[in-house]
Amino acid sequence: MSQYWSAVVNGLTPYVPGEQPKIANLVKLNTNEHPYGPSPKAIEAIRAEASDALRLYPDPTSERLRAAIAARHGITPQQVFVGNGSDEVLAHAFLALLKHDRPLRFPDISYSFYPVYCGLYGIEFATVPLDENLAIRPDDYLPTDGQAAGGIVFPNPNAPTGRLLPLAEIERIVAGNPQCVVVIDEAYVDFGGESAIPLTARYPNLLVVQTLSKSRSLAGLRVGFAIGHPDLIEALVRVKDSFNSYPLDRLAIVGAVAAIEDEEYFERTRQAVIRTRGQLVSDLSALGFEVLPSAANFVFATHPTRDAGELAAELRKRAIIVRHFRQPRIDQFLRITVGTDEQCGALIGALREILA
Repeated sequence: MSQYWSAVVNGLTPYVPGEQPKIANLVKLNTNEHPYGPSPKAIEAIRAEASDALRLYPDPTSERLRAAIAARHGITPQQVFVGNGSDEVLAHAFLALLKHDRPLRFPDISYSFYPVYCGLYGIEFATVPLDENLAIRPDDYLPTDGQAAGGIVFPNPNAPTGRLLPLAEIERIVAGNPQCVVVIDEAYVDFGGESAIPLTARYPNLLVVQTLSKSRSLAGLRVGFAIGHPDLIEALVRVKDSFNSYPLDRLAIVGAVAAIEDEEYFERTRQAVIRTRGQLVSDLSALGFEVLPSAANFVFATHPTRDAGELAAELRKRAIIVRHFRQPRIDQFLRITVGTDEQCGALIGALREILA
């Protein structure tokens, strides 16, 4: 703490990102990165753009990228906003669309950046408990007794649980809350869910946020986007242009366009992750773990007789890292990223040894 800090900074509890350790021969299964590299076409496009043109500012509207996203989803570029990772897109949405007199609602177990944004922007919020199976209950998000939300946000699939809410339930929440914006954070939707993007054509209060960090293997490039009614997009643009008019550099724009257009590579690698996830769930279950149903590129697992923190520590001794959340209700769970078949095989071998 410093005398020069503002009152805002003094009151912040920042988000803690997943660890990026420097350990030799590491099996890194803690931050939900894609186990396979990005599209070769994306790498080629980035190399080609690394030229004298870097002395020039990038397009502040990222027109090419917005057009590529719009073409893939059958919408117009006016319905697309892009930013420096989905975290920045979400941050702008919190300030532009979710800061109102009534409290914002999101799950008690969810993406831990949400309360951080609320602290940064002074947004009142109320967490909504997941059920006993760590699933979202749609009825909990519908107005009752005259109590309506000022905004709603949650991931689908949820994180860190990986559980998916069917599209019909998403629509029920959106349709039942016409008084506020509903933000669906679809960082992991490509690994087993159905996107809510088509619903944006019918509901002007729906904003869908996605990222290229997960299913497009571009976590290091920092590209995210939102899709919604042009009025919602305009609000995000107004915040962006009051903060940073150039959130995406030239390399990010061309790399993202190439990745989005390489549908064959995207489909092949995401299916590989889905297949490995199925085997990982089977192997963990055989070792006695209870694994929640996952539609993401990670699984959430607990063992009935072994402490999750101790398991994570024993794995770390073997240069395998997973994510352990020291948080009420989930402190006995491990979140395990779906890696390659070889990485997951190493994890299972280590757990078999530890449990024995």
